Amino acid sequence: EFLSRSPADPLRYYLCTSLPEYRDSDFTWKEFQARNNNELADIFGNFVNRTLAFCGRTFGGVLPARGELDARDRAMLDLAEQTPVTAGQFMETYRFRDGMAEVMNLARAANKYFNDSEPWKTAKSDLVRCSTTLNICTQLVRTLGILMSPVIPATCERLWTMLGLAGTAASQDWDTAGAPVLPAGHALGKAAILVTKIEDDVIEQELKGLGEAADAANVAVKP
Repeated sequence: EFLSRSPADPLRYYLCTSLPEYRDSDFTWKEFQARNNNELADIFGNFVNRTLAFCGRTFGGVLPARGELDARDRAMLDLAEQTPVTAGQFMETYRFRDGMAEVMNLARAANKYFNDSEPWKTAKSDLVRCSTTLNICTQLVRTLGILMSPVIPATCERLWTMLGLAGTAASQDWDTAGAPVLPAGHALGKAAILVTKIEDDVIEQELKGLGEAADAANVAVKP
């Protein structure tokens, strides 16, 4: 019934990140909306969109080259290489919520890296520095696409297309997902909104439907 009205990926993400693996839990529409909007859209989707859109505007949709790395660059690349290991260890022991938390923390760090590097400024003052930032950010988009693909597969295949890559995100090697392997000059696809926010009126309609179903059930059991 849910899938007749909504795509699967937001629900898959909510279930993976909210429900404990070893006991029962509750589903709430408001928490489902918050997970989708505040995490999938505002953190993960926003980073993907701003990175690829910036590459499109500033570098003609082509991956720019990396210049000399500074401490911030190296720290970001190190975290990208570590995350498949830490997240993978959780996944292998069925701690899916903890594993996905590691991946989302990488997306948070990627957004902070983008903000702290201020490529909108360096695009005018230091194009080599700007190129380095956007190269690393695009490498991170690829990493996130691979690491998120077990939970939101359809979304990550759209991301893969935006990166202009052959094959699928799901078929890539997990252990080396953090390696910055995209070559300078690679032609990127067209950026688009990756994750759509769920509006309040959609949730209100679902809650209304629950109320109507409960009322109908109460009527049905009356003597």
